[in-house]
Amino acid sequence: MKFDNFVTYLLTIYNYMKKNTSRNFIKSSILIFLLLFLYEVKAQSNDTLKYVFFGHIYQWGDQTKVDYRIENMDLSQFDRIWLGGDVCSEASLDYSTLSHLNDLFDLDKPGNHWTLGNHDARNGNIEWITSFTKRPTYYSYSENNITTMVMDGNLSPLDCENLNKQFKIIKNVCDTINSGRLIVLVHHGIYNNVPGVANPSSYGHSLLKNWISNCYDDTATYLKSIYPMLVSVKNRGIDVIQIMGDVGANPNAKSYYGISNDGVEYFGSGINNTYNMLLGIPITSPDLILIFKHVLSTNELFWDFVDLDSF
Repeated sequence: MKFDNFVTYLLTIYNYMKKNTSRNFIKSSILIFLLLFLYEVKAQSNDTLKYVFFGHIYQWGDQTKVDYRIENMDLSQFDRIWLGGDVCSEASLDYSTLSHLNDLFDLDKPGNHWTLGNHDARNGNIEWITSFTKRPTYYSYSENNITTMVMDGNLSPLDCENLNKQFKIIKNVCDTINSGRLIVLVHHGIYNNVPGVANPSSYGHSLLKNWISNCYDDTATYLKSIYPMLVSVKNRGIDVIQIMGDVGANPNAKSYYGISNDGVEYFGSGINNTYNMLLGIPITSPDLILIFKHVLSTNELFWDFVDLDSF
């Protein structure tokens, strides 16, 4: 029986019994039962948190705006917001754009994250971004049995200091995490030939074959230097998830989910249909956003790709 129907049914019984004063005990029992039921429903609701991942969400035709559908969405329904990069086409060109993004996404909320894309970083002014997020562009954060590693895929050996610092954070987290779940957020397609997983070029916009994780070793590709650490975490019984945000415009796919031969889960999620809207091109497939529901009491994490137009 649906919740609304159940409550109506109980109230009908209560109104009937109000007419019979000899049944006060039964009336009281029903009221107590009803209150307990409502309390349990509320408790279950509070036990489940809702997270959203937004990738490649800039509004075509306006370099200062996010996709208008997200701009108009009630974002308070999400307990955490994870930005997958390319948030505006020129996100860091003007300070006012970042101020607008902060108003939308509450950038310095500890559980909200932003992994920078090329559109976010290509104008520089990274200090403006970090002044709003109150964090560097790469870091780790733990909350409710989820450890999140936010990577900056824009870093390269041209900036060895920060590239090496990022690698040390990744290594430290992978060496020390002993419970919960590990989620890695990165905008770019930095991995290639992970066993059992499609290469990012098949569903995303980038495949950085020559990306390396540090300046200590010029052969430190993702597959050689980072993937083995993630597998080690998975082998300790900890679920490992990596989410890529440079997705949405590939004609072959609007989203991706795959599990490597070693059990590491890979997601790709992004949107791009405002390009079609701007140019009057027919839309052949819906824009999908990635939503997680986290049940705290059991630490279960459920996910789904949801049509953005359904909000």
